[in-house]
Amino acid sequence: MRVLAAVLLLVLAACTPSTPAVRLKMLASTELADLGPVLAELKKATGVELVVEHRGTVEASRSLAGFDLAWLSTNRFLRLRGADPELASSIMTSPVVLGVKPASRAVLGDRPTWADVADRAALGQFRYGMADPRVSGGGMAALIGVATAAAGTGAPLRPEDVSCDRLQGFLAGRAFDVPDPVGEFARRSDVDGLVAHESELMALNASGRLSTPLEIVYPRDGIVLSDYPLMLVEPAHRAAYDRVVEWLKSPGAQQMIAERTWRRPVEPSVVRDEKLRADLGTALYFPDSQEVLDRLLLFHDRAGEGRQVIFVLDYSTSMRGPRLAGLREAFASLNGFDRFYVGETVTIVRFAGTVLEERSITVRGKQDLDALLAVVASDDLQDNTAIWAALDHALRLARGETAVVLMTDGENNAGPSVNEFLRVGRGEVPVFPIRFGEASTAELDRVAQASGGRLVEAGAKSLLEAVREIRGCR
Repeated sequence: MRVLAAVLLLVLAACTPSTPAVRLKMLASTELADLGPVLAELKKATGVELVVEHRGTVEASRSLAGFDLAWLSTNRFLRLRGADPELASSIMTSPVVLGVKPASRAVLGDRPTWADVADRAALGQFRYGMADPRVSGGGMAALIGVATAAAGTGAPLRPEDVSCDRLQGFLAGRAFDVPDPVGEFARRSDVDGLVAHESELMALNASGRLSTPLEIVYPRDGIVLSDYPLMLVEPAHRAAYDRVVEWLKSPGAQQMIAERTWRRPVEPSVVRDEKLRADLGTALYFPDSQEVLDRLLLFHDRAGEGRQVIFVLDYSTSMRGPRLAGLREAFASLNGFDRFYVGETVTIVRFAGTVLEERSITVRGKQDLDALLAVVASDDLQDNTAIWAALDHALRLARGETAVVLMTDGENNAGPSVNEFLRVGRGEVPVFPIRFGEASTAELDRVAQASGGRLVEAGAKSLLEAVREIRGCR
């Protein structure tokens, strides 16, 4: 009934003195293809016909050349390049949120944060789909949400805030990122949820394409809000642009937009469906630096399975007591969503005068993380310290994209010397030595420099920084 009333209002609005017909070319975000019926009414009421070409928001923001108008989910990407048109007016809004299958809802908790989603994804407990962030504003908004949650600054992301170890945990649960994530999700049964605009998720629920509607989850640490500005690209069409904006913001048009597309109207007098009254919580800041977006995409493109990290751990008797406790504490701190993640192969080589134990685990769930901690919990300490023999053994285990973390407190007193070790040539796999106690700074640094790694001092923070670096985070 409300749709019929809205149409009648629009028809009456068309019964005004004739206005000149205008045909304008408009570039619009892909998801705005559902506005076809609204644009048909716009033409009847104003005489302005909009010929639309659809592209993903990120892709569309690279150039508006050749268009009279642009209607994108946001003009923030244009603003970072200093290319946003001077005249823009927000027509509607929709937050980027999470749609979750009811059967998977309990995994995330009552009202999860983006960090909670990343935690479950890293452990293989939650698989989701999203739009390609290289093309879509919705896909980029998901990365911004996770990175902002990880930074914990409450401010716009800076380049140094973007930590790829957090993003890789989140992206470990990614089942797909494609130009049409809604369509892909509807075709698959092996995915737990979908990151998309609220409007897209509600439209999917109403379409009858799903056996059970998705539950809409609004992460409590904030959302990225799309405000869909209509922008005047060609100033010569200012009069027609004003007619279009005035009509789109009229109560009748706003009602039609809300009811046909599930986007939130900017006109406060419009009666909203109960589903569009949910509290959005905090709106996250959009980055004010193109470098931040570039880093997000860099880490997105690097994420995936096939990476290996090898820990070479000194279990000589000199490590007994506080040093071994510190090693275990540091290693245990890696047991979280932003540390090890599904698809990553973790190898532990324990050594003293010889290699005591070698264990490789490809992480598929929390039980694998517990198994790694069990290896580190060993009390099997022995005499002597064959650092370079153990490291040579570890390097022979490297497959594909690999890095090595060496943790030791002593001087090498068994096996080959550092000169003999380096004589072979060690440039293909980076080594990150972490120094405890009396270990030779000079020798460890030589190996790090020769391999493309870096020497760090002992401690939980140092280990975390080393692991971030070996994943290409710094």
